[in-house]
Amino acid sequence: MIEDGKIFIGASRNPDDSINKPEYLDLKFGNRHGLVTGATGTGKTVTLQVLAEGFSRAGVPVFAADIKGDLSGIAARGEPKDFLTKRAEQIGFADYEFDQFPVIFWDLFGEKGHRVRTTVAEMGPLLLARLMDASEPQEGVINIAFKLADQAGLPLLDLKDFTSLLNYMGENASELSRQYGLISKASVGSIQRALLVLEQQGAEHFFGEPALKITDIMRTSNSGYGQISVLAADKLMMNPRLYATFLLWLLSELFEELPEVGDPDKPKLVFFFDEAHLLFNDAPKVLVERVEQVVRLIRSKGVGVYFVTQNPLDVPETVLAQLGNRVQHALRAYSPREQKAVKTAAETFRPNPAFDCATVITNLGTGEALVSTLEAKGAPSIVERTLIRPPSGRVGPLIDGERQQVMDKSPVLGIYDEDLDRESAFEMLTARARKAAEAEAAKRAQEEAADQPGTTSGWSLPGFGGDDSRGRGQARGRSSGYQRETVVEAAMKSVARTVATQVGRALVRGILGSLKR
Repeated sequence: MIEDGKIFIGASRNPDDSINKPEYLDLKFGNRHGLVTGATGTGKTVTLQVLAEGFSRAGVPVFAADIKGDLSGIAARGEPKDFLTKRAEQIGFADYEFDQFPVIFWDLFGEKGHRVRTTVAEMGPLLLARLMDASEPQEGVINIAFKLADQAGLPLLDLKDFTSLLNYMGENASELSRQYGLISKASVGSIQRALLVLEQQGAEHFFGEPALKITDIMRTSNSGYGQISVLAADKLMMNPRLYATFLLWLLSELFEELPEVGDPDKPKLVFFFDEAHLLFNDAPKVLVERVEQVVRLIRSKGVGVYFVTQNPLDVPETVLAQLGNRVQHALRAYSPREQKAVKTAAETFRPNPAFDCATVITNLGTGEALVSTLEAKGAPSIVERTLIRPPSGRVGPLIDGERQQVMDKSPVLGIYDEDLDRESAFEMLTARARKAAEAEAAKRAQEEAADQPGTTSGWSLPGFGGDDSRGRGQARGRSSGYQRETVVEAAMKSVARTVATQVGRALVRGILGSLKR
């Protein structure tokens, strides 16, 4: 039943419900991407697990988001259950056996897996603007901020770095606008408020160091299995925009860092993007174009991208056209949009004369799907009504103790679990502000010292020009709202001090003369 160089998906059925033939996904076409769709409860997660196990067994690393926690069971050996053994017998899967797979758990919050982070600089202005749902003027300010940071040598690592840079831009908006274009203080303020919202939603956990190294999600185990990186996304899904932006960032990093490999015998990595509709909801045109570009070109880097979603209409046509391997679970067809989705899904398959796709899609049972994969010369196979094979790993989540045991044996244990806060934009801008404040204070002190009355020889009485205490009191009084005096004013004050001193001396002489007499 299992063939080298292929992943066994299940067995197709004839119209009379007898088993037709086994269905496979050819590993050499695994980087041609794929789509797994279907309504809630129709078996998408099990199909994802079956594919992930197949790639891992072939030595291909896998990255997948775990929305409900169910996928975590792939780290444990499967357990005999009636519905599993029954499905294996039903499709003639005589080689069926249970297995466990090497898993690395990741979590942006560090609760159910190793911390996964990136820096603000690596995220880039486009994705950061998307994360904040920035307007066009705000996006312009964000782009200027990144350009300014590059030119000034200011590392943008975490959110406090970016916030301090925005503070600097707001305080120097007029000067910077002459160099970089209009920087509106209102736009800067709006971005700062958006950053505050992101912090409250937990985004500060995502930005910082040590940043994730792509090589750590492309590992193979000592047994030759591809490591399966499972991202705990149940809490992350409370902020869908952060979830989608994180996965798109990871996809972009793979595209930028991996070398060209052409068409390998098997993928270098397979990336499962669950709840894919979140990526495209209200996405600006430039972002959709970016996704299309990455999906189209990342194939030559040996990376396969598999979108998992409820409705094929969730994926733009330009992206849908790039997905060669298709698994379509049941869809409902009650509303006009659902009926359109069924029609669209049916039309994307290579027709099978034995049945009508649109009719079958609405009648598929749980764990059953229409399957079409790429075969010889990369052409799609005729669509088949297929019973999905049972997984070898556990179906269902791990308990907390089991998850911790996996993490304690992780190959990345201790690498990402502690925060690293090195000198970056925040510290550098703070130091510059402190030096500027000290220089300004020194300058003011010099100016005030220059305005102090000089000491005079001879005696003086309290209340006259020679009294030092009076001069100090005047200096303190001028310190608030002080303005530099003109040359004429300074000359007049000098004359007044001289006259006052002479009068004082004459009075002292008169008093002492009378005492002598």
